[in-house]
Amino acid sequence: MKKILIQLDTDEHPSTFDSMVAYDSGVPDELLRYGGIEPDAVGGLVQSAYFTRAPGDPNLAVWVGGSSVAAGEEVLEAVKKSFFGPFHVSAMLDSNGCNTTAATTVAMLAREIDFDGRRVVIVGAGAVGLRAAKILVDEGCDVSISGIPASRFGDKPYRRARGLTTAEERGMKIVEPDDDEELKKLLDGATLVLAAGPAGVELLPESVWREVDSIEVLADFNAADPLGIEGTSAQDEFKDYDGKKVLGALAIGGPKMKVHQACIKRLFETSDAILDVDGVYEIAKELVT
Repeated sequence: MKKILIQLDTDEHPSTFDSMVAYDSGVPDELLRYGGIEPDAVGGLVQSAYFTRAPGDPNLAVWVGGSSVAAGEEVLEAVKKSFFGPFHVSAMLDSNGCNTTAATTVAMLAREIDFDGRRVVIVGAGAVGLRAAKILVDEGCDVSISGIPASRFGDKPYRRARGLTTAEERGMKIVEPDDDEELKKLLDGATLVLAAGPAGVELLPESVWREVDSIEVLADFNAADPLGIEGTSAQDEFKDYDGKKVLGALAIGGPKMKVHQACIKRLFETSDAILDVDGVYEIAKELVT
């Protein structure tokens, strides 16, 4: 019986990155790729696939991806709603790499520091940052999510990040500093800081993060110039900067790929695994030691 992975992508063209990782995991024999997926189309696609197999067959699984995390979440819910009785398959959500990147990063941080009671600030409200926030709160951290200072936009109108509204709706603590001085005050007392904004935006100037004595560890999710944390390298793997350790995006990338592939393997070990951010984090903790 062939192992078949159904790739449901909310973008017009299914992600070649996700397809490559699926094949490189060495698990699926075949990959069925669908782009432009809307929730209404999911039930028919999933049910017509699992009706060809005996209930509980672990050789069929679903992967949900695409650039929009919100759209991916809706598709995953539609996948779960298509199940009934003994008919179900394992499924995973990793739109824009949000779950594997966040889970891997937090698992790497857990090697270095104890989370319980730690004050954390996540600067930027991207999808990866919101998922990292969720995991860190569950681990006992006091987490605040900071917007990008409005002064950073110069003469351009400030537009509130959609992620801040999402965080607010989910009951997370949010702060919206007007400038770098307000950001510095917010960081004072935090020991862990994550830069999680959009690519191409410097979130933490060196003059800000170096001057906050309480900061012990920083992590940056952005590998493109300019980095989210000025004065560091994307290849930093807990490099020491005068007493502050920095984890760069490229240092996260290798372990993230291993977690990504391990998740695909896990999908084919059972017919009822749902790998959302919590499920992915459990796998990341097993691999990142």
